[in-house]
Amino acid sequence: MTIVVKRIRQGKESTLSECYLDGRFICYGLEDLVREVKIKGSTAIPAGRYKLRLNIYGGMNARYKRQFTNLHRGMIEISNIPDFSYVYIHIGNNIGDTSGCLLVGDRYKMDNDGDYILEKSAKAYKRLYGLLMDAVAKGEVWMEIGNP
Repeated sequence: MTIVVKRIRQGKESTLSECYLDGRFICYGLEDLVREVKIKGSTAIPAGRYKLRLNIYGGMNARYKRQFTNLHRGMIEISNIPDFSYVYIHIGNNIGDTSGCLLVGDRYKMDNDGDYILEKSAKAYKRLYGLLMDAVAKGEVWMEIGNP
């Protein structure tokens, strides 16, 4: 199983993408700006192919377990990204929520500062999580991130 993150637009400090699961559009994605030199917590994930895994530790995992009681079994982590750690797929609306992670949402718009904002993030997250969880737990999911 492969989720493809296809970057489609750049904002002032944000990167908007479309996320496809086995060729089917699932949701939009939002990351920080694509940069040549990494700025911690403010740089998009480098283009590449990464294995998704389950991370059951940490504060974010505990928060999601409380928020999504009947769904959550661990954070979906994008693993083995050079010079990055603890990179997750999670809910959020703007680049202030990313910290180098991939946010998901059902709709997007542009703010007054020239950056993209996601809407209906929790709805998109729950749908994507439900589609991925069993395969991620078995180690059978990859993510391909590409620049336009």
